[in-house]
Amino acid sequence: MSDNPTFIPYIVVSNAAAAIDFYKAAFGAVELLRHAAPNSEKLMHASLKINGGVLMMSDDFSASMGGKPQTQEALGGSPVTFHLAVTDADAIWEKAAAAGAEVTMPLADQFWGDRYGQLRDPFGHRWSIGQSIVKRTDAEIEQAAKTAFPG
Repeated sequence: MSDNPTFIPYIVVSNAAAAIDFYKAAFGAVELLRHAAPNSEKLMHASLKINGGVLMMSDDFSASMGGKPQTQEALGGSPVTFHLAVTDADAIWEKAAAAGAEVTMPLADQFWGDRYGQLRDPFGHRWSIGQSIVKRTDAEIEQAAKTAFPG
């Protein structure tokens, strides 16, 4: 198996330079590379390392190619959530919130054994933060789910 990731999410944002700054402040991202588009302030490609994984991105160029905007703001959101499995959920949560992430599901101890919550970044992308705190069996999770999702 290669040391290089073979599955890498690639997102389109309304302001890639600002998104890079946000991901650095919120999640401790490390910028791997950045390529500016010629004669523009837009980025045609950028790559970040976040929590051991890689996230690639670019600014939205669809309008210049005759298409409709493809950012999360223009599309009204996305059902996709990026998950970060961490060892200190509270610390990452506070850092992300301080950087400007919007809480969409408060961080709390969950029935499946994780400390877990969800945030939306300023560019419309959803992120979840999870820390395993208790190892539960499948039967325990199924039983606890019946309480969490009654009727």
